[in-house]
Amino acid sequence: MSLKYTCPSCGTPLGYEGLCWKCKCEQERKTALAWTPEQIAENQRNLIQNIQRLGDMEDPESTDFWQLLSYRDAITPEIQRAALTAEVFWPCEIYYRAPADVRDGLIAALLKTENAHEAANLMCCLAFQGDDKAMETLLELERNPRPWRKSLYVDPSIYAQCGGWTFDKEGHRTQINFDTCYPMVKGEPGEATPVRIGRVREDTCPHCGCQMVDILVLDGRDERLKFLGLDGILTATCCLNCVGFLKGPAFNSFTLDGGAEVFPSELFDGAEKMDCYVRLEDYKVLTENPFVLGKAPVPMFYGSACEDVNTVGGFANWVQDAEYTTCPHCDKPMKYLAQIQWDTLMDGTEGTLYIEFCPDCQIVSMQHQQT
Repeated sequence: MSLKYTCPSCGTPLGYEGLCWKCKCEQERKTALAWTPEQIAENQRNLIQNIQRLGDMEDPESTDFWQLLSYRDAITPEIQRAALTAEVFWPCEIYYRAPADVRDGLIAALLKTENAHEAANLMCCLAFQGDDKAMETLLELERNPRPWRKSLYVDPSIYAQCGGWTFDKEGHRTQINFDTCYPMVKGEPGEATPVRIGRVREDTCPHCGCQMVDILVLDGRDERLKFLGLDGILTATCCLNCVGFLKGPAFNSFTLDGGAEVFPSELFDGAEKMDCYVRLEDYKVLTENPFVLGKAPVPMFYGSACEDVNTVGGFANWVQDAEYTTCPHCDKPMKYLAQIQWDTLMDGTEGTLYIEFCPDCQIVSMQHQQT
């Protein structure tokens, strides 16, 4: 069936008149990035005055919140205090690095509640606040669980991961995300970049026979990427055909000279061989994608509220729950590195690939989520 319309910005065939969803997202982001200080202040005032509507996920408050947070890093203590007063504990990101008085209010609410759902939200709120007292509270609740813990699936240390950190039973804190974020932007043909998405390899997947792909090649020696602490090249390798079907992460080891060795997946043991559904033209489109590393850092949540942005560092846009991987060698939590939105690379695909790594063991994990 031929589509009647095309996107006026990029020419994508559409079944309706107007912008395609990618161009619409980009337009909305550019609008938010162009807000004047007066417009930012007005949106902040509206959010404070109508904070309960944010909790109910109503617009324009919900959209304004995510744009203020993601693109302008402009969630103020006044907004956080208004949310606490109104007992708005969702979205939890509203409490990111909130001041001590707000943190104490969250702790008081958490220790008072008898409701498991509210407790879960409050633990996520404290995770995003993230200071030492927040960790002490979650650690105490892990050591001495409240009755509502029986109704939850995981411990407080897992809820802490929402905020990009966690802790062990001895109370040692581990940071599992980076406090710097760079976007992948559309570059010029042939433009040099220290981060490359999509490079076809010669070897094939042992389960389906498709060609393997270096889905991310990242040179940590670039000045912009010094925050990663990688004195060399990290290569993340996977099978495009299989990575979305795994009931867990795909792994590979990497060497700083750019080498990669894929781990055989136990998740396919005993399963029937899959067919290869990746076409030659899919590989061509993937490897010809225009993305290069942006020239300047962006707010930490830049890629966390949209489906058309690929990022390195910062926070992810988890389609489901935040799901950090444990290193298969040292059993420590791996560090979140990057997200790749499949449909920014190839039409007809969906979901997001989340890439993490263990800097000590030089192991990469890749896991896919979608609705």
